[in-house]
Amino acid sequence: MKMVREEKFGQITDTLRKIFTEGFEIHPFKIGWYNEVVQKPFQFSLDPDTIAFVIISTPDMFEKALIPFICRENSFGALDPLDRCMQHLFQLSKSAFPDEDIETIHDFEMTPSRRPKVLVQPAGHVSGAAYYYTRESLEQDPFDPQEKVCGVCIHPKYGGWFALRGIIIFKSFKYPELIRQLPNNCVQENESRVRLLDLFNNHWQDWRFRDIIPSEKQYSEDQKSFFSTPPKDRFDLIEKMRQGRLEQRADLG
Repeated sequence: MKMVREEKFGQITDTLRKIFTEGFEIHPFKIGWYNEVVQKPFQFSLDPDTIAFVIISTPDMFEKALIPFICRENSFGALDPLDRCMQHLFQLSKSAFPDEDIETIHDFEMTPSRRPKVLVQPAGHVSGAAYYYTRESLEQDPFDPQEKVCGVCIHPKYGGWFALRGIIIFKSFKYPELIRQLPNNCVQENESRVRLLDLFNNHWQDWRFRDIIPSEKQYSEDQKSFFSTPPKDRFDLIEKMRQGRLEQRADLG
């Protein structure tokens, strides 16, 4: 039975990696690990050994996944193209496993009471993908006790130049043998952690928190422009990028 589970886990992982190719990472975790670190309203009523995957977009996602997706789309409607691209990939994941009970949850999804359906940063931490730094990570906390200080994940390769896009839960598959991978504690000094939380909470728009550690790759200038533009104002920018890519293809013959 253990070998059967191992084989199935390998098949699931390989299939997801073919769907989330360049520009993405997938990291497995057990629902029980996630439930241990979040408050009760965010916990899932599932067997602790139920397997899920957190989906991460890396700096390559924009040019290698989103722009090609935009070029294939004739119109975008009311939904932001990035959200549509993620929905497309998550739906492909569900379709690839017709015999499995799968739930996909995007980072932007909310319950009717406006509570996030999943806390993607704790999910990223328990999967070992990225370290989630919070006030509890500080040896000395200089922030006002009354101040709300949001935590942030840092990736060991990309620093803050990445995003947690959601999770895929295989509700019908339990894999107790999965070995927990601890995240890389890449921001070790208390002073650096304080600076990280300050930059993320108070200066997030200037991108500095993303450079808290050296990164292998950052967002391109086009990607920075895209994310700096409010979703409702992105249409002209998207059209310009799409036309540029189409003209580039035409020049190549």
